[in-house]
Amino acid sequence: MKKKWATLTVSAALFLSIFTGVSAPAAHAAAPQTLSYGETGHDVPDLQYRLKTLGYFETDITDYFGPATRFALAKFQRDYGLVVDGIAGANTWAMLKKVSVNRTELDLMARIIYGEARGESYEGQVAVGAVVMNRLASSKFPNTVRGVIEQPGAFTAVSDGQYYMTPDKEAYMAALDAVRGYDPTGGALYYFNPNTATSSWIWSRQQTAKIGRHIFAV
Repeated sequence: MKKKWATLTVSAALFLSIFTGVSAPAAHAAAPQTLSYGETGHDVPDLQYRLKTLGYFETDITDYFGPATRFALAKFQRDYGLVVDGIAGANTWAMLKKVSVNRTELDLMARIIYGEARGESYEGQVAVGAVVMNRLASSKFPNTVRGVIEQPGAFTAVSDGQYYMTPDKEAYMAALDAVRGYDPTGGALYYFNPNTATSSWIWSRQQTAKIGRHIFAV
């Protein structure tokens, strides 16, 4: 699979564009509808938002599936080895949900990054987001961003309440970079602070990187 990699940091212009225009809805209980050129509906802003966070959709988010949406979707399909038809069908939605986030999920990612890694370097903050995305792609973990983050015992910040603090702009930018494929951890699924970790199990994991106060592992 060819992945669209980020350029280390998300520009301020991109950051602002993600948070302007029509507000993208949260995930719906029902499966997203198949979308094609000319359609409207509540799933269109979600589609556009996901494509925008990945760097494919470069105009304002609306509720209309126009030529810009079709072009961006076709580029995404080509890069991820899908049938290139410019239609958001079941397979395309499944891949999008595996590698992207909606607005609510980006908020959750920024919160866990802020709760777990504020005070770390920017790279260290992106690294925490990358672990979330790596878990989302792994069959060993829940298949939603909320499920990954709020899995019991998964993150200290959820247990001690720091997850519920208001994240800053840098945490959001780190979340966006992680979503766009920047992974300084080398594919890590876990991380820990070597100064406080006492679990023999976590120390037994294969280590992939050390960034700031955290060791990352698979």
